[in-house]
Amino acid sequence: MLVIGECINASNRKVAEAIAGRDREFIEGMAKAQAEAGADFIDVNVGAGQGTQGQEIEGIEWLVKTVQGVTDKPLTIDSDVPGIIEAALNNYHGETVMINSVTAEPERLESIGPLAAKRKALLVALAMGSEGIPDTVERRLEACGEILKSLTGMGMAAEQIYFDPLVLPIGVDSSQGLVTLKTIEQIKARYPAAKTIMGLSNISFGLPSRKLVNRAFLLMAAYAGLDAAILDPRDDKTMSLVRVGDMLTGKDAFCKGYIKAYRQGKIVD
Repeated sequence: MLVIGECINASNRKVAEAIAGRDREFIEGMAKAQAEAGADFIDVNVGAGQGTQGQEIEGIEWLVKTVQGVTDKPLTIDSDVPGIIEAALNNYHGETVMINSVTAEPERLESIGPLAAKRKALLVALAMGSEGIPDTVERRLEACGEILKSLTGMGMAAEQIYFDPLVLPIGVDSSQGLVTLKTIEQIKARYPAAKTIMGLSNISFGLPSRKLVNRAFLLMAAYAGLDAAILDPRDDKTMSLVRVGDMLTGKDAFCKGYIKAYRQGKIVD
C-alpha cells in the first residue's frame, strides 16, 4: 500500500504558522520525520483562506522547495486551486508527482485535468460532483465514471487515477464506514485499472481513541482493495498494520516485506 504522509498541512495551526513565518527548520524536520518513518509521498498543503491567492502561491513555491531540499520522496500537491497546483509543479523537480485533487465538476476537470495530463502526474479524484458528497455507493461510482471518461479523454491512463471513495466521520453517520468500504470494493470491480486512496483519519473525527479506530478501518479498507492511504506515518503501529495489510491481502509475496520490516525493528505489536 502506498503511504502519503499527511502532516505538512496548513489545516494544522502550527504548520500554518510555520509556512507563514517561513520556518524552514520546522518544515524540514516534519518532512524528514515522515520520510524516515516510511512515507512513499509527502503531502504539501498551504490551505485555503490563509491569505490572498498570490500569498498562497508564494507559500506553495517555498514549501515545495523546502521539502525537496531535505528528501527525495515524491510530493503530493494538495490543492483544488489550479494556480496553486501549477505554481507547485513549476517549482517541482522529480519524475513522479501526485496532485490532490479533482472532482466530477466540469470546471475542475477542465482546469486541473490538463495540468495532470501534461505533467504525467498521478491524480486523486474525489467520488463526487457539483452536488456535494453522494450518500450512496452507486452515485459515487457514477461520479468516478464521469471523471474517468473525462481524464482518459485528455490522455491520462486509468492507472494514474486514484479514486477517493470519500470517508465521512463514523460518529456522525454510523453507515459511513460501510459506504466507504463498499465504494472501494466496487471501484476496484468496475474500474480495475484505476487505483483507490483515502484520508484515513476522517473516519474517527470526534471520537475518543481515534488511532484505534483508524487502524481497524485501515485493515478493513485493505481487504476491500485500498491501494493508498493518506495518514501520519510517524505512528509506528499504523505503519506496522500497513505492512500486515499488504501481507494478508496477497501484496507481499512470501511475506518478504513483513519479515524484512520485522528484522529492522519496524513492526510494533
